[in-house]
Order: sequence, then C-alpha cells, then structure tokens
Amino acid sequence: MPKLNALIAGSTGYIGVQLIKLLIKHKYINIKYLCGHSSVGKNISYYDKSLKNKNLPKIIKFNKNLIKDIDVVFTALPNGEAQDISKYLKKDKILIDLAADFRLKKSSEYLKWYKQKHRAKKLIKKSLYSLPEISGNELKKYQIISCPGCYPTSILLPLIPLFKNKLVKVKNIIIDSKSGYSGAGRSVHKKYKNKNLYESLSAYGVPNHRHNSEINQELNKFTNKKIDFNFTPHLTPMFRGILSTIYLDLENNVTQSLIIKKLNKFYNKCNFVKILKRDTLISTNDVINTNNCHISICKTTNKNKIIILSAIDNLIKGGAGQAVQNLNIKFNFPVKTALL
Repeated sequence: MPKLNALIAGSTGYIGVQLIKLLIKHKYINIKYLCGHSSVGKNISYYDKSLKNKNLPKIIKFNKNLIKDIDVVFTALPNGEAQDISKYLKKDKILIDLAADFRLKKSSEYLKWYKQKHRAKKLIKKSLYSLPEISGNELKKYQIISCPGCYPTSILLPLIPLFKNKLVKVKNIIIDSKSGYSGAGRSVHKKYKNKNLYESLSAYGVPNHRHNSEINQELNKFTNKKIDFNFTPHLTPMFRGILSTIYLDLENNVTQSLIIKKLNKFYNKCNFVKILKRDTLISTNDVINTNNCHISICKTTNKNKIIILSAIDNLIKGGAGQAVQNLNIKFNFPVKTALL
C-alpha cells in the first residue's frame, strides 16, 4: 500500500510535536510538510531534541498550493485557523482538526463560546465530532474530522454509555478535572506566570470554560432531558495527564455492579478504553504515553451515588493519539497502527 502524504499545520506546539512522534512510526504515512509561523526555516528538533535525525522536512509557511501534494491535513492551530485552511480542501482531501474549529455544530454556539465568527459555516455540515469509540465507522463519510478536547474525552467516554442506557440521573452532575499544564499549550508559562505552575494547583475557567458547550452538546444526543452539570478544570504541577472525577446520582435500582457490567459490554471490543475493577484508585501515571483511557467506578457512602475516575494522557488520547485513531478508522488502517 502506498503511503499517504500528510501536512501538519501547527507542528511546533505540544500537540503538534506529539503528533509528529506518532506519525513517524506510522507505516502508512509520509510526513511531507511541517508548517508554522514564527518557526519557519527551523528544524522541528529545535522544539524537541528527540526528533533529531528523523529525516523530517524543515518548517515552512502554509499556503494553499501545498494541499495538492497531500492526502490528509492535520491542524493543531489556534482556534479559527483550521476554518481558513478548510476552504482550500478538494473532494479527495481529508482534514483532521485537533483544535475547536468544528466541534460545535452551530456557528452561533461557536461565536458564543469562542468569541469569534465562524469563517467556514457551510463546511460545518461536512464535519463530524469524532470520539472514535463512539463515532465508529460513521466518520468514513466525512471530509472534516473534529477531534474532541482533552477534558471532554476523559468525561464523555465514561458518561455516554451511562446516558445511552439511562443508568444515571442527568441532574446534579459534578465534574472535577485536573490536567497537566501542557494542556494550556506552549504559552502556558506566559499566560499563568504568576501561578507558580511547578508547585501549585490552580482552578480556572469557572464557571464558563469553553468545554462546557462541547460536553453539553454531546451528552444531549443521548437524552431528551435537560442536563445539569458543573465542570471545574484545574492546572496541576505536572506536565501531562488528566484525571477527571465525576459524581453521579444513580437511577432507581441501578447498582455499581450494573454500571461496571454495562461499561464493560459497551467497550468490550475497544482497544484503548479499560474498565478497571470496582473501587480501583487510578493515577495519571497509569496512562502516560499511551492512547488509553482508564475508568474506575467507585462506591460512596450513599448507595444511590457513584464516583467515576477517568484518566488519560491529554497529549495522546486527549489529542494526537485520538487524531491518529480517527485517521486509522477513516482509511481502514489497523486501529492500533502507531498507537502501541
């Protein structure tokens, strides 16, 4: 099988570099172009020394003529920029976006949450929000694949099966998520220069973090009831990883054992979602440098409630790994390719 040519726009950010590290291991992908802005002319090894001597192209500025030479475009850019690139796509080209440009299905919602007008409204209908374990082969019909945010990935993977099976109440949901500071991008040290990132824990985005819109949109697909949840994100003094702690009320006659049974059944054939033994106390260390999501269902002192622990690596399962997983499904590659 001939290799697909890929272009990575936004190649020097934490997610972009992680994507390169995965794709250089992908036997069906050739990285033809790396694109950036202030990094033009540099080698990608300037941003990560482990990429030295990997025979990668120098970073160049994106222009629309590059697209004719490639099969798939990955965008890991500031919000809005993938919308501009999407206008240059021809019918046989695929765009996989790791930012938020096509996550929301209404342009009015994008304006509300991201404070900018959507510049490719007509292409929203050609895009799919693709959490691969949920979207499955549906994404094969779409030209633009939107990868979920890192926090929503850790939250939606455990919650969607429970909503779908009507096992938990959709009111009074509390979601407490803690992320490594890489989730805020390379500018994190400037943005949070007074937060002492290496020695302190910081809450942020209360109560209107942008991922609220994404979580609400996706959960609403599985219930007709009005959802009531509170989501609070935190930056922690670690580089990578997310641990989400989710507090839920059970529907009548639903038990911890039933929850575990249903999740196991739902993810039985999935390679990257692991449902652990009841009451397992998990750590981000269990999933770092993997495309895995570990989920543990824990009892509380109240028999009508449960606590869900969900851990991922925000740069892989919450970012570049999920993009590669979507790529593999889209092009019928073995789903584990470059992810093990």
